[in-house]
Amino acid sequence: MSARSNASRTGTDARTTRHARTVVVWVCFVAVMSVVGSVLILTDPTPPPSMGRALYQDDRTPVRRSIFDTANPLEERRFTSIVLYDTGSPHASIEGLARLAAANGSHGIPYHFVIGNGNGMGDGELHVGYRWNEQLPGAHLGGPETNALDARAITICLVGNGNIRPFTQPQMDRLVALVRALQERLGIPLDEVYLLRDLTGTMSPGRNFPTSTFREQLSLSVGG
Repeated sequence: MSARSNASRTGTDARTTRHARTVVVWVCFVAVMSVVGSVLILTDPTPPPSMGRALYQDDRTPVRRSIFDTANPLEERRFTSIVLYDTGSPHASIEGLARLAAANGSHGIPYHFVIGNGNGMGDGELHVGYRWNEQLPGAHLGGPETNALDARAITICLVGNGNIRPFTQPQMDRLVALVRALQERLGIPLDEVYLLRDLTGTMSPGRNFPTSTFREQLSLSVGG
């Protein structure tokens, strides 16, 4: 083979290698920017665009005196299950969650309740979402097998990533009190309280969620 042919092939190989590297760099860039964009949306403290939502937060008053005072009449026969999520991020504000939902094409925060961890919301702070306030269905669990559950499940989201670190004690205390109150008022049995991972392929609310302790606490007859 001539020196000219070798040089031509070498040049072609070099261009192919540069092109492949460029593609890899751009794919990595897009992936990183997607993650960064989600984090920035979640942590953005500025108010989200108006989406006709009716949101309100409670303080640290007992759960029973705050969550059942809804704008629309409580539909006690509608909700028969509870599903627990996490945000998948260590920091999240209500405004950030609303922005992220809007960016994903959802009308407002997809959960009925959100419980803070001290990063973006108060530690153990309970946010009562507009979906609960207006007695609307919560987040879609995904997949045709969960469509029926979507309409009757109360969705509760913990701020944090349960795969990275445990949830805070104030979060768990508030969660137990909230779930107990919902169970007692709506007659929801323990076997209808699910982690999202029980229903879908996701790990939410993460491997560090204290499942055994949580279920033991719910089995007690002590009020929240």
